[in-house]
Amino acid sequence: MIIPVVLAGGVGSRLWPVSRQLYPKQFSSLDRKAEQGETLFQSTLSRLNGLPGLKPPIVICNEEHRFLTAQQLLELGVSGSRIVLEPVGRNTAPAVAVAALLADPDELLLVLPADHAIADAATLRAVIAEGATLASQNKLVTFGIVPDAPQTGYGYIRRGDREGAGFAVQAFVEKPDADTARQYLDSGQYYWNSGMFLFRAGQFLDELAEHAPDILQACREAVAGLQPDTDFLRLPTQTFAACRSDSIDYAVMEKTRAAVVLPLDAQWNDLGAWDALWETSDKDGQGNVLTGDVLCEGVRDSYIHAHSRLVAAVGVDNAVIVETADAVLIADRSRVQEVKRIVQKLEQQSRAEGVNHVLVYRPWGSYESLAMGAGFQVKHIVVKPGASLSLQMHHHRAEHWVVIKGMATVTCDEQVFTLKENESTFIPLGSRHRLQNLTETPVELIEVQTGSYLGEDDIVRFDDVYGRVRPG
Repeated sequence: MIIPVVLAGGVGSRLWPVSRQLYPKQFSSLDRKAEQGETLFQSTLSRLNGLPGLKPPIVICNEEHRFLTAQQLLELGVSGSRIVLEPVGRNTAPAVAVAALLADPDELLLVLPADHAIADAATLRAVIAEGATLASQNKLVTFGIVPDAPQTGYGYIRRGDREGAGFAVQAFVEKPDADTARQYLDSGQYYWNSGMFLFRAGQFLDELAEHAPDILQACREAVAGLQPDTDFLRLPTQTFAACRSDSIDYAVMEKTRAAVVLPLDAQWNDLGAWDALWETSDKDGQGNVLTGDVLCEGVRDSYIHAHSRLVAAVGVDNAVIVETADAVLIADRSRVQEVKRIVQKLEQQSRAEGVNHVLVYRPWGSYESLAMGAGFQVKHIVVKPGASLSLQMHHHRAEHWVVIKGMATVTCDEQVFTLKENESTFIPLGSRHRLQNLTETPVELIEVQTGSYLGEDDIVRFDDVYGRVRPG
């Protein structure tokens, strides 16, 4: 039996402004060759369909992304999954150790990053099936991408002697310079390190016990303290935070004698930055990748993506232009790795554009900020059928609600009443209130907030169906 272990905790800062702290790239539809509307996370799982012996996945994700993860699994029709919440990131070795401790020792773990694009799913499944045979023989299998260019942005794996369908791993190599990468490509002895693995859960734990016993012990203690929380498994913060941060490569794969690399040639890309989206997408006669409402004149070899308005470009070459509702990125295509520096500056300045989009998703629906000024903010709120916001209050703001579609059920202190289209109500500062949709169609409303402070942290929750109320 094969359990996919999906590592979904990354942020993808080099794909800003689409990828944000609370809505990272793996939950976005960036792969234009994926099934219609699928996100990278969803494609990671759907491309496994048809693989023999496949069991429900274990997903390791950031606590802030738990509702996105659960919703996208629901949309994909995946049931029986286990969603493990990391209170802090500790790299891949502890994450996979937790998954291995949750599995039976003889079950195979297929470790997959959630944010890669693989166009040839049939080839991937065939190579995984070959890897399952080796993993059942206590080999630690990694998948080496057959290189087609002297890339300097990837780590490499040097192969050794033949091992079944693959090769013994002779060495893991750090990212090379251009001349060394060309030598690797010409030799035919090297593969790109994909970060994908396949092994018996028990075998991985045995190797971890030998090469990184401190990580194994910390993860055992963390798993012993796992707390079920609605649809999630929550790792204890203090115990897991005490674990050393390390990758599978450094903790185990570079030290074990059981590592095997299987060549994979399946049109793989890690979509690490905007130039990768340009490389993997179909281009027009001028070498451009254009998405959304875009007009060009004299533009060549560029990636332009408009999300919310017209983008016009004249006389630029090798450019990346990405427009969202609240930010525009303009970069030379050869320097898109530096976008993460912009994200760092946004963090230093505590700017919201690095954290959220204007359209923010919540487990109950979404809200979009339409206007903001001194002492006021206007939002468009959508509540899904059967969903409910928490029973809450605010210390610093009052709210006016106007229903524009559907029928809302409102709680305001001791009163419970319904609002239909074109009806409104006022929620005074300090009132305990709740908004519910008890119907089978979405409810939409305009919310006007007024007060001295309008931040999202001015919420005191008393009751919440999504488990967002903490004791004390």
